[in-house]
Amino acid sequence: MKITEDEVRHIVKLARLTLSEEELQTYSGQLNTIIGHVEQLSVLDTGGIEPTSHVLPITNVMRNDLAAPSLSNEDALKNAPEPVDKFYRVPKIIE
Repeated sequence: MKITEDEVRHIVKLARLTLSEEELQTYSGQLNTIIGHVEQLSVLDTGGIEPTSHVLPITNVMRNDLAAPSLSNEDALKNAPEPVDKFYRVPKIIE
């Protein structure tokens, strides 16, 4: 299947691009090359191959969730500009 220059003009119009005649011919040739490569893939027998989202098998690498001591309230609020009791004071954003 070859793509014509009229089809490329239509694609360019849909993408709201402006191309010169020279660019139009260049892109027509490049798109035809790409389509040719894709057509070569249709020759392959893919009957026994499952569809995948990635080429390689991907698994999540998770570490164990271990409890560990954390900062005390006093240490956490040490650098706060205006702490109130044991909380951070933030500017009001809703009237």
